[in-house]
Amino acid sequence: MIPLSDYDFEFPEELIADKPAEPRDSSRLMVVDRATGALKHKVFRDLPEFLGPGDCLVVNRTKVFACRLSGKKSTGGKAELLLVKEQEPGLWCAMASGFKAGMKLVFEDGMTAVVEGLNGDGEYLIRFSDPDVAGYLERRGLPPLPPYILKKKGGKSDESDLARYQTVYAKEQGSIAAPTAGLHFTPALLEKILALGVTVAEITLHVGRGTFRPITSEDARRHVMLPEWYCVPDETARLIREAKRVIAVGTTSTRTLETLARRPEGFGPGEGWSELYLYPGQEFKLVSGLVTNFHLPKSTPLLLASAFLGREKLLAAYREAFKERYRLYSYGDAMLIY
Repeated sequence: MIPLSDYDFEFPEELIADKPAEPRDSSRLMVVDRATGALKHKVFRDLPEFLGPGDCLVVNRTKVFACRLSGKKSTGGKAELLLVKEQEPGLWCAMASGFKAGMKLVFEDGMTAVVEGLNGDGEYLIRFSDPDVAGYLERRGLPPLPPYILKKKGGKSDESDLARYQTVYAKEQGSIAAPTAGLHFTPALLEKILALGVTVAEITLHVGRGTFRPITSEDARRHVMLPEWYCVPDETARLIREAKRVIAVGTTSTRTLETLARRPEGFGPGEGWSELYLYPGQEFKLVSGLVTNFHLPKSTPLLLASAFLGREKLLAAYREAFKERYRLYSYGDAMLIY
């Protein structure tokens, strides 16, 4: 039994960041010794101090697409959609609320849609009048900022969010949320890391609902992750196998690496769908360091970080972060656990 209530806590809401640090690497960095729980307060651009020759920094190069749409119901009310995945041309699964089967939706530039109902995962099936929804999203889609950021921003995103809610190394489009631990890197910081003799390996995990789906089971172990697609190419796997230490940037990189490390044949290249849920009591077979942000209570990323560091040490670090006014969540500050 892992009581979900053990991973609930109060936090100062004013510390939720509604915009990122500028420049990216000026965000704060809490460094936590995994063995002792000892803390250091740094700036993210100090990360190279804790890396050395033979280390491998693993980043998730997934690219967020502008999958949020704002329109109107035919009855006149607002229609807010987060498109999750395409079922077939013109038919998409979406996260939304207050819709009914048969309801008509109206968007800019003459795009309309009809709500066909719910699927087995509780997502709405939306049939668009133009099957080229991807092309429409490129013109009219909005960045899929988390609800708590949108709330802080008065429900609106701006042009800067399209570029800023994206890592500098993003390449493969497919995520409905950013792998936020990577938002702190700049090209110059990555060059400095490479100059130390550290390798930077790129993997892909397209962030879907699985990453941020709330845990609702009172026994946190009973939570089931929704599958998310990943890929680790041959060359990337070679760099990781040859590393002295593997430092994963983000919980998505961690889950990808640990998914492959759990195969009967051990870690190697591969692609597929990960449903791996890491919670306290589970062993990490490959990752020896973790760069991550400060996570929401009762969330799967929080449980993963707790599994890596230990609940008491992690919650002590969070209490220190609140005391020292670290900025929280997707646009907030970072933590290195090693």
